Amino acid sequence: MRTVRLSINVSLDGCVDHRSASPNEASHRHAAAAIADADALILGRVTYQLMEAGWRDPSPELPGWTRPFAEAISAQPKYVASRTLTTLDWNSEVIAGDAVEFVRALKRQEGGALFIGGHDFAGQLAAAGLIDEYEFVVHPQVPGYGPRLFDGLPAPLLLTQVGELDLGDGIVARRYVPRARRPAVRTRATRRR
Repeated sequence: MRTVRLSINVSLDGCVDHRSASPNEASHRHAAAAIADADALILGRVTYQLMEAGWRDPSPELPGWTRPFAEAISAQPKYVASRTLTTLDWNSEVIAGDAVEFVRALKRQEGGALFIGGHDFAGQLAAAGLIDEYEFVVHPQVPGYGPRLFDGLPAPLLLTQVGELDLGDGIVARRYVPRARRPAVRTRATRRR
């Protein structure tokens, strides 16, 4: 059975908009190594389009230390959860049908880790109990806007921290594994029947 891993940039106020993060060389190298180590990437449409726009043909003005990330993400096979895209290139294919069931089937196969990217799609996979490892790359900033980590999750996730890596400049990668799901909290109104 394969391992499904999520790694996502998050600000101190929970914002997961990639454009709000301030990555440095160490965080780029860390992400490049994780992507290169996976068998495939599974991305939501928005994240796929952001990654393709930024990394398919990276700007020559970017620092040289971003090149390993661009090479790693370009080389990996990519599956994209989308209801609107029909065909892709850049070593990518659209997931036909139910994306959560597609990941469930991929997970049952033999092989290496699957790397998840994106917040909406990752939330669906977390709700389905399909993510085996969570990595939150915490950036020391508070943008005060944007999508929040796992907004709308139907039940809380209980996680156990299994690792932490200081990436410099206040950026810390924290790794977790699921412990158990907490049962829904019953309110006073639902207890009275």
